[in-house]
Amino acid sequence: MKGQVRVLAVDDAPFKFDSGTTMVVGVVVRLPNYLEGVLSSRCQVDGEDANQVLEGMISTSRFKRQLKAVLLDGVALGGFNLVDIDLLSASTGLPVITVTRDLPDLDRMETALRRHFPDWERRLEVLRRKALWKVDTGHKPIFVSVAGMDQESAEELIEKSRVRGAIPEPLRMAHIIASGMTRGESKGKA
Repeated sequence: MKGQVRVLAVDDAPFKFDSGTTMVVGVVVRLPNYLEGVLSSRCQVDGEDANQVLEGMISTSRFKRQLKAVLLDGVALGGFNLVDIDLLSASTGLPVITVTRDLPDLDRMETALRRHFPDWERRLEVLRRKALWKVDTGHKPIFVSVAGMDQESAEELIEKSRVRGAIPEPLRMAHIIASGMTRGESKGKA
């Protein structure tokens, strides 16, 4: 992978389940940590518009042609508003990589989905479709899934994007910006 790679990293802002929507922040970063732009949108909490929101952010961005990949903090925005990374990769022509600190408890997630969503089976299928693999970072490992790119290339991109700690710097930036815009000051881990 050549240098000067630009990625879009996306995270949702802190939200309350009764708020209806939450902010979604994307940062365009030239790896490993040169911030070139910030994008924002909103998605429904526990809705079904995550793919549409992300496609809109990407397709209308002046950075679209320069992007080489999309990094997501997990596979969901605003609770259980799930991103179908296969569809997002196909619709944007970009590889999509999800990163999470901890291996999700799919049994607990299935219980929550069954309890709260009439379309729980479809949402569960999106959660289970992509296997997560562990990536050693020299710190705490992270868990990754990918669409539109092979595993080796995804790991190389993640390594190029890390500055300190385990989480890719662009995802950390998106988290800090989203949290700060919502709470007035950033708080918590990316």
